[in-house]
Amino acid sequence: MNSTSIDAAFGDSKRHYPILDGLRGVAALMVVAFHLFEAHAPNRFEQLINHGYLAVDFFFVLSGFVIGYAYDDRWQRMTFADFCKRRLVRLHPMIVIAMLIGALMFPFQASGIFPKYAGATAGDVLLALVVGMTLLPLPPSMDVRGWGEMHALNGPAWSLFFEYVANLLYALVIRRFSNTALAILVFVAGCALAQHTVWGPNGDVIGGWSLEPAQLQLGFTRLMYPFFAGLLLSRMVRPSRIAHSFPLCALLVAAILAMPRVGGASTLWMNGLYEAVCIIVLFPLVVWLGASGAVAAGAPARVCGVLGAISYPLYIVHYPIVYTYTAWAVDGKVKLADGWPVALAAFGASVALAWLCLTYYDVPLRRWLGRRLVEGRSGARPVQAAAAAAGAADEASAPER
Repeated sequence: MNSTSIDAAFGDSKRHYPILDGLRGVAALMVVAFHLFEAHAPNRFEQLINHGYLAVDFFFVLSGFVIGYAYDDRWQRMTFADFCKRRLVRLHPMIVIAMLIGALMFPFQASGIFPKYAGATAGDVLLALVVGMTLLPLPPSMDVRGWGEMHALNGPAWSLFFEYVANLLYALVIRRFSNTALAILVFVAGCALAQHTVWGPNGDVIGGWSLEPAQLQLGFTRLMYPFFAGLLLSRMVRPSRIAHSFPLCALLVAAILAMPRVGGASTLWMNGLYEAVCIIVLFPLVVWLGASGAVAAGAPARVCGVLGAISYPLYIVHYPIVYTYTAWAVDGKVKLADGWPVALAAFGASVALAWLCLTYYDVPLRRWLGRRLVEGRSGARPVQAAAAAAGAADEASAPER
């Protein structure tokens, strides 16, 4: 059962955006391919699917749009605690199992590419697991891998940390902003983003996954514009009627992420300008196009539903497989031309693992948690509690990573 089925079961009445579901699935698949190709890239200039990391920024736009659509009109009858429960039910079960998968696969990732791996003790890994399950970041001094990640057992969890930060900022403060105040915030955040990409030291937005000050600053720079631009978009732009928007948007997202590096080492600003345009202009445009389209019943609707359902599990569980593949490829000096069958198997294993986690863990647990949390709090009748306990259902097209 996918998230849409959960929504229907809990009686959510808000319009669903199946194209946005499908688009986040397309982006998640591109992320997995990007990370696998990364094992064979000598540097950031020669990486295949070169801009795959921009999927995170696209996800932030999607999240802001859907959070605004799902919650802006519900604060008269919803408390801050209710909001937090719904978000935890939607996001946290997969975070817990993703960290557990990372810990279980850690012994199979011995490699010189991970500078701290050999010195990591079982206690170090256990600490990283326990803290990782809370999503609280670990400092570089407690890194068990040596890549400076705030979640060394499962690196992509850094973006979920910032997702939680954005949710808290929205619920505590920014939901109260007028559209004018929100537009000013988005403008300032967009200027900060453009300044970093065009005039920054690397000409890109790669980073944000470490607790070091510069990396934290980059993480907030990557978060603030896209998330709150998505929120503003949900408030101000009314979807139009656009035919064939899913294939159009899917091709556009794939092309943006697969685009080769623009310029070279002496012209970093060129790539920075490309990324600024993608994040500031093209990603909101894609979300608007996706929200404006409709999907025909049958195969197109099923494709979008499957892509949407698998996207978040795929994003959050694939990286332990990538760590293992990277260790094998780098230590063996395996070229992509020789290693592609193993890479393809790793890609398939990531999708299969995500599907298993979704089907046999995430969906059943979220249904149970949704019922228990609301019924236990309000004592409502079962039908009323089910309708109020939507959890993920409140996110009518929840594009979490």
